Amino acid sequence: MIELLKLTLPALIIAGAMYLLVKNYLEKEQRVRALELRMKNAETVLPIRLQAYERITLLLERISPGNLLLRISGAGSTATEYHRQLLSEIREEFNHNLSQQVYMSDQAWQQVKQAREEIVALINKAYQQMPDDAKGNDLAKRILETILGGEQDPTARAISAIKQEIAQVF
Repeated sequence: MIELLKLTLPALIIAGAMYLLVKNYLEKEQRVRALELRMKNAETVLPIRLQAYERITLLLERISPGNLLLRISGAGSTATEYHRQLLSEIREEFNHNLSQQVYMSDQAWQQVKQAREEIVALINKAYQQMPDDAKGNDLAKRILETILGGEQDPTARAISAIKQEIAQVF
């Protein structure tokens, strides 16, 4: 019995050691493959994320009141028509870039949505202060006066949040 134990005990110890070595090796290989896969995905996703941030920044620039009023002229239209045009343009720009939220953090996307809502509220507030017979140019002037009156441009805050998020990526 002792002779049998002398032969089997070293074999069991060697088998146990081999098991642990193979198990550790396979786990390490699995981690390496997972890391390689993440790196490969990062090579693909990072440019897409950056493009999404660029598109959202462009959206914010396009719906900023100053740029929006320059692009859409209120000449020849009533304040009501111009008000509708402005809100329609904001809605279209936002809907066109809605899918970009997938590549952004929730906080950054909330900043973008908040900026859009504040711009719409600013336009609505200026419109409500207009007389019924006002022209589109009058509404544009009122919106610009409100912006120049000291209120910070909501798009500037959202763009700043996006820049901070991009800085975290790099």
